[in-house]
Amino acid sequence: MSKLAKSDMTPRAPLDIKLLQERLGYTFQKPDLLMQALTHRSHSKKNNERLEFLGDSVLNCTVAEMLYERYSDLDEGDLSRVRANLVKQDTLHRLAVELGLSGLIRLGEGEMRSGGQKRPSILADALEAIIGAVLMDAGYQAAESLVLRLFEKVAISPTMTAAAKDPKTDLQEWLQARRM
Repeated sequence: MSKLAKSDMTPRAPLDIKLLQERLGYTFQKPDLLMQALTHRSHSKKNNERLEFLGDSVLNCTVAEMLYERYSDLDEGDLSRVRANLVKQDTLHRLAVELGLSGLIRLGEGEMRSGGQKRPSILADALEAIIGAVLMDAGYQAAESLVLRLFEKVAISPTMTAAAKDPKTDLQEWLQARRM
């Protein structure tokens, strides 16, 4: 029975990758980049950390530009707080789950046993790595388009500003208000 289960699973992986690309609205010219984006450091030395670095930068820049254009009445501080609310782990995790990344991430045995495929940080990081992989595969415009597609269904509002304040920001604002 285990041989049957293995043979049933083997053809599914390419189909899942194909489905993921359909959900992303992007087909990789270099599929190895997508596989690297889905590879956690616990699985292999060639993993998604460097792609995650790139994806994080594209994500922040694209969301910042989107907010700048959409909310011309918000000042820099408010725009920063809305952006922080949008690019935080919770949002990225939710998007990663909607894309079905949890079943596609390649993890080491220890991470698999500890439920790493459902860990919000791992899923969010993999999504950022996918954005970075698109950047390396087709350039900035393709990666930017992906980010904009991902955030089409995310509720965005200037009222997000209050919810996204963190203790450091609160302290800085308190000090600045007292000219300290």
